[in-house]
Amino acid sequence: MKYIDEYRDGRLAKDIARQIAALADPARSYHFMEFCGGHTHAISRYGLEDLLPANVRMIHGPGCPVCVLPIGRIDAAIALAMRPEITLCTYGDLMRVPGSNGSSLLKAKAAGADIRMVYSTLDALRIAEAELEREVVFFAIGFETTTPPTALALKAAIAKGLGNFSIFCNHVLTPAAIQNILESPDVRKLGTIKIDGFVGPAHVSTVIGTEPYEFFAGEFQKPVVVAGFEPLDVIQAILMLVRQVNDGRHEVENQYIRAVTALGNEKAQAEVANFFELRESFEWRGLGEVPYGALRLRPQYVAYDAEKRFSMVTPTAKDNPACECGAILRGVKKPADCKLFGTVCTPDTPMGSCMVSSEGACAAHWTYGRFREKARQVDVGRAVA
Repeated sequence: MKYIDEYRDGRLAKDIARQIAALADPARSYHFMEFCGGHTHAISRYGLEDLLPANVRMIHGPGCPVCVLPIGRIDAAIALAMRPEITLCTYGDLMRVPGSNGSSLLKAKAAGADIRMVYSTLDALRIAEAELEREVVFFAIGFETTTPPTALALKAAIAKGLGNFSIFCNHVLTPAAIQNILESPDVRKLGTIKIDGFVGPAHVSTVIGTEPYEFFAGEFQKPVVVAGFEPLDVIQAILMLVRQVNDGRHEVENQYIRAVTALGNEKAQAEVANFFELRESFEWRGLGEVPYGALRLRPQYVAYDAEKRFSMVTPTAKDNPACECGAILRGVKKPADCKLFGTVCTPDTPMGSCMVSSEGACAAHWTYGRFREKARQVDVGRAVA
């Protein structure tokens, strides 16, 4: 890639959209799930849905690590941070995610907890190195993209002999979530969600490659096209999916060839495998318990495992019953279907994680989509008049 503008050319986007319209069979509908929150924001920001024919529909998936973190894990982190000897380090978008009873890490910080926002795992490591009298815990979240940096931080902590550094591990795995969605009652029994194919994640795939998606394409007969985050990446991936559906194919294709390979980053995978192993089950917000859907530290690194080191307990906690974040993460509903959206739930006063995270579907719709909806309503009104 030379210039970002090359992948934001509106003329080329309209040309690809015309190809999609010409290929899309008017007698059928096409439903594609973009798993990654980055794709959701690209689709909304650049108005890609407005370029697509009415029978090609996009479904938001659960590809936002902050969004899928269950409330119980937030509550556990807050409880840990309130301990006087603990310094909890975390990424900024986790600070405002609502916990139980209106709590959040930001409110806990205001109440006196030592919670610090960091940009990377190495920032947390530097804090541990500079403040040896403190127990520094890194609140680790993310998909396969952010897991290698956590592994390298652990490697560095061990090399430096930092006994005051530990990890509260909440790293989750993309393939397990895709399988959970395809095996869910919403897809298999109720027919609430119709999925004809997936726009596969970009950054995740730079680490794990395209091979892990081969199982879903074959077993569930759903095509997967791994795509980059620029608008031309996404709309080209949709064109590739339409072609596969028309041909009756269910293959894994790689649109993002400038960054993704079949095998991915094997060195990063090896570092992760050295420090982490699969959890038998892990709760995802909206999806429930996902078998083998997350990672934990291997037993030999128990000294760096905050859950074991501080006897952490994850309480049972329920989402706000009026918040539709869980249904939005499953693709059952859209942000505008939630009664709280744009009223009591805004980026300034979020009621659910989908409005907090920069990758959340509600945040994307608030920032971009709601204005286009109003414009469409005005256009329809003029047409009727």
